Amino acid sequence: MLCETMTTSRRAVLGASGALFAWAFMPRWAQAARGRDARFVTIILRGALDGLTAVPPLGDPDYEALRQGIALHAQGPNPALPLDGFFALHPSMPNFARLFRAGQASVVHASATAYRDRSHFDGQDVLESGYETPGRVDSGWLNRMLIGLPKGEKIAPGASEQAVGLAVGANAPLVIRGRAPVLGWAPAVLPQAGDDLAMRLMDLYGQRDPLLAHALAEGIATGKIATGIELGARGGPGDPEGMKHLAAGAAKLLAQPEGPRIAALAFEGWDTHAQEIGRLARLLSGLDGAFAAFEQELGSLWKDTAILVATEFGRTARVNGTEGTDHGTGTTAFLAGGAIRGGRVIADWPGLKDVQLRDGRDLAATTDLRAIAKGIAVDLLGASPAILARDVFPGSEKVAPAKDLIA
Repeated sequence: MLCETMTTSRRAVLGASGALFAWAFMPRWAQAARGRDARFVTIILRGALDGLTAVPPLGDPDYEALRQGIALHAQGPNPALPLDGFFALHPSMPNFARLFRAGQASVVHASATAYRDRSHFDGQDVLESGYETPGRVDSGWLNRMLIGLPKGEKIAPGASEQAVGLAVGANAPLVIRGRAPVLGWAPAVLPQAGDDLAMRLMDLYGQRDPLLAHALAEGIATGKIATGIELGARGGPGDPEGMKHLAAGAAKLLAQPEGPRIAALAFEGWDTHAQEIGRLARLLSGLDGAFAAFEQELGSLWKDTAILVATEFGRTARVNGTEGTDHGTGTTAFLAGGAIRGGRVIADWPGLKDVQLRDGRDLAATTDLRAIAKGIAVDLLGASPAILARDVFPGSEKVAPAKDLIA
């Protein structure tokens, strides 16, 4: 089965590296809910994650027959990691399992957006725009949430300032594009120029274009904050090492006292139509490493951090003829961070019998992903439920914020 190819015309290009907005223009941000200096990170998994492999329901009597050769098991070589006696975790995610046991990570299973068709483009538009239908790509829900947060000194701006988000990667995810300004960073593709060359360029620009000289200086500073000594690209957003590197750079920028508090990343390559076992194991190890990178680089700030990992839709319950799965509906979202009330699999489990599958082929979705995003926004960031329903997720008045997601 052929899938659509993502092009740069579909996603705004921020540039290969550096900042779009200088640190000098960054406002002080307002205190989040409960007086926290909170961080909120959204990670988009592009390609549609197979939630039944990432978090297999080993306790469902119909699971093994449906999954056949790609089924995971509690015993034997490379067993799934236990979670709660019914659900388990893919063995490539030991860091997440550790966070789950520590009460700092949860799973949201059988979840989905409002989208019910099978186009990657349209599914990603709905996931990232926050609208109920595709085609609205002028702004993303995370950016509109920034605009609507209460005014103050840390998370949201004062009356004359705007909150600033962080977009990580060469292409700004739609979820964080919009009217609120965005700081952009991506690892340099080429090795970093020496300090001598950088200083000579700034001296040249300083004599002829002071504004450009200032932007260059701030871009260099941002790159050094994000990566330490830049060593060039370490894999892209579809590579495990690239995921870890992007996460570490984002965390370093989020950890800055004057830096952004809300960020978006996108990891590629989750479209597992064929040979899913090896491909998904590799990808999930990268995601797991990204969790560890955030935890390590944020340090003491981890306790007030929430990470939401979401994908555009799930995959079929049954395996296809190439040991993979096709486009489906219900899937898995991940929550991680010291601010998460963890140690839980949040699921209204629909079951895997033929009559319980959507269209006889997909895991049915029983949890609206918008409820999860709203719940974090309200309890971690102090967002208004009315603004979330009206401006951030238009048309979602009947989708109440999920409760008790935040510790």
